[in-house]
Amino acid sequence: MKAGDIIRVVKAPPGLRDDDDLRTKTLFELCVGRTFAIVEIEAGLLQLDVGEVVGEPSYMQSIWIEPEFAELVESSK
Repeated sequence: MKAGDIIRVVKAPPGLRDDDDLRTKTLFELCVGRTFAIVEIEAGLLQLDVGEVVGEPSYMQSIWIEPEFAELVESSK
């Protein structure tokens, strides 16, 4: 996988939780089954801009996810 590739989030990582300020678990769960372009890869994690899952522009919310929780849908050229 590389930046620009399209992936599908297949599972939310275990151990995530929501608190009053950050709805991390909910955000990841809303991403499951959806496709996103990889923005960047750093330290083995995929950065995805996912704001659209909460009704915002995509760049307003980002997640970093391990590749084992994603599957490649389309490779960028």
